[in-house]
Amino acid sequence: MARIAQAFIDQVLDRTDIVDVVDRRVKLKKAGKNYSACCPFHQEKTPSFSVNPEKQFYYCFGCGAGGNALGFVMDYERMEFREAIESLAHAAGIEMPPEEAESTTQTDNQKPLYEAMEKATRLYQSMLRQHPTRARGVDYLKQRGVSGEIARDFRIGFAPEGWDNLMSTLDSADDIQHALTSGLLIENDSGRQYDRFRDRIIFPIVNQRGKVIGMGGRVLGDGKPKYLNSPETPLFSKSHELYGLHHIRKFAKSLTRIVVVEGYMDVIALAQFGIHYSVATLGTSVGKPHLDLLFRRVDQVIFCFDGDEAGRKAAFRGMEAALPLMEDGRQVK
Repeated sequence: MARIAQAFIDQVLDRTDIVDVVDRRVKLKKAGKNYSACCPFHQEKTPSFSVNPEKQFYYCFGCGAGGNALGFVMDYERMEFREAIESLAHAAGIEMPPEEAESTTQTDNQKPLYEAMEKATRLYQSMLRQHPTRARGVDYLKQRGVSGEIARDFRIGFAPEGWDNLMSTLDSADDIQHALTSGLLIENDSGRQYDRFRDRIIFPIVNQRGKVIGMGGRVLGDGKPKYLNSPETPLFSKSHELYGLHHIRKFAKSLTRIVVVEGYMDVIALAQFGIHYSVATLGTSVGKPHLDLLFRRVDQVIFCFDGDEAGRKAAFRGMEAALPLMEDGRQVK
C-alpha cells in the first residue's frame, strides 16, 4: 500500500486537538494545565493518564503508553495507521489525497526553515531580556500593560535597531539562504542581505503544532509600516493562519466561543485580562479557511473589530464569508 506523505500527516495533526480526540473516547478532567483520566490501556483506580494540550501529547505514568493524537486513535480504536489517519482527517474535514508514493521533498525542504524560525524566535526573546537597548521594547510592553508571564506565553521578542542583528548570528551560506526563504532576511537588488525586522516588538506566529512559521513586528519608532508581517513562504500563508489559535488550545475544554480581533496586541491585551479565546487575522480579510479553523473548535464566532469604517467593513466581509458555512447551532456575531 502506498505511503501517506508526511506533509499531509502534519496537516491533519495541525487541525486536530488531542484533548478533543481523547475526550470523545475517555472522559477527561482538568488537572492544572493538563487533563487526566484513568488509563484506557490498563486497569487502574487512581488516574495516571495525562493529556498535555500545549504539547499535543498523552502519557500514562502507570503503563508508559504515550504519543500524539494519531497514536492514541490507533491504540484505542485498534486501527491501522492509514485507517487512523483517515479517521482524523474526516473529523477535521480534510480530504484524503490519492494513494501514491510518498514524496519527502517538501518535508525535507521545510525542516531547516522551521529551525531557522525557531532560532530567530529565541534570539529575539533573548534580546528582549539582555540586549543593551532592551528598555526600548520593555517600556513599550509595560505601557501596554503586558506582563512578563504573557510575554513568555506568546514568546514575544525584541528586534533592535540595526541591519544585521540576526544576520550576524548566521554561520553559513545555507543558514542565510534558509533565513531568506523563511522571510527573516531581505535581499535587495544589489545582492545585499539584511534583517527584515528592525526596531520592532516581535510576535511569533505559531501553527497548530506549536511551530513558529512566521513573525509580526510592531515598530517602536517612526518607521513604516506600523505593523510588518512575514511574507508568504513555504511555511506561512496568511490566509490560512490565525494569530493566537495555538494559545487557545490550552483552554480547549472550556471553549464555547472565539472572538476575532484585528491585531496581535488585541489578542495580547485580552489574554492579559484572562480572556484566552481571541484570535487575529494576519493583515487579510476573514475567509473560509479561517472560519473552517474556528468552527472546528466552537459554534460561536464573534467579530470584534475597530468601530471605524474599515472595521465595520471587515466585520461585514467576515459575516459574508461565514454565510455558506452556517448550520444549526452555529452563530456569528
